Amino acid sequence: MTEASPIATERACPALNREYPADFRVDDAYKASLPDLQNGPASLIVGARAPIQHVGISNFRLPIRYQAPQGGEITLETSVTGTVSLEADRKGINMSRIMRSFYAHAEKRFSMGVLEAALEDYKSDLGSVDARIMMRLSYPMRVESLRSGLSGWQYYDIALELAEQAGRRLRIMHFDYVYSSTCPCSLELAEHARQMRGQLATPHSQRSVARLSVVMQGDTLWFEDMVALCRRAVATETQVMVKREDEQAFAELNAANPIFVEDAVRAFAAELMGEPRVGDFRVVASHQESLHSHDAVSVMTRGETFAHANLDPAIFAGLRA
Repeated sequence: MTEASPIATERACPALNREYPADFRVDDAYKASLPDLQNGPASLIVGARAPIQHVGISNFRLPIRYQAPQGGEITLETSVTGTVSLEADRKGINMSRIMRSFYAHAEKRFSMGVLEAALEDYKSDLGSVDARIMMRLSYPMRVESLRSGLSGWQYYDIALELAEQAGRRLRIMHFDYVYSSTCPCSLELAEHARQMRGQLATPHSQRSVARLSVVMQGDTLWFEDMVALCRRAVATETQVMVKREDEQAFAELNAANPIFVEDAVRAFAAELMGEPRVGDFRVVASHQESLHSHDAVSVMTRGETFAHANLDPAIFAGLRA
């Protein structure tokens, strides 16, 4: 076997600096020389030469200031997803521009107007027709117990979505509400056993969750407004601080408000239909059964925004009470 000469080896594998150059500074000429494959020619496109409806980044987090309806503000960790459309003849996008566009507005107190300005910026920066921003947060509210006078923090999972498609802009809120659902059938059967046979029996109830997705229109729809709407529809919200008198009160409250999953979505829908700040909506409810090893679920929609013939495989899996 012929061995490679030292000179040939040096030419094939030149010695490279293995230390990080902490003092290296980038100038405009050097930046202009950097390769940018995402903005390369259409010949570099892999796969179908077709438009992409959504491409971007998900779950970048930052603190956002939110205004309270009675004044003041609260800062909450917020997870942001931002996407834009991509035309068929474009290779890709510079995803960091979405973050930079959003960070330019992140120090401002949140409003839908601020969100719209951020969307306009990154849609313009990336030369896209359609765009979408979603912000997810957990919003705390102080809730009093039913009878003891104690109080504790209840957290509500909320997502705010701004979507622009074909020139139409939608402002959407997704709101999760966790409640207890006592089965009306089980309640009647338990009472039947007591009355007919003197047999102690308890109805089954379970922790349940509904996700209300609403198109917001007109005046501001506050998070607190959604809480109040949900409580009017289904009064048996899960409790935070509980003493014995509260536990007894909650048992009485559940007995006064037994509810099937079909009843739940209709009750939420009735409240939404009476709210002028809500346009199209969808209610997804999951009663996570204590009787069965499966859940009872229901979906109800109004309008075209959320109407669909198929079921998203994860639509109920994402509802965890």
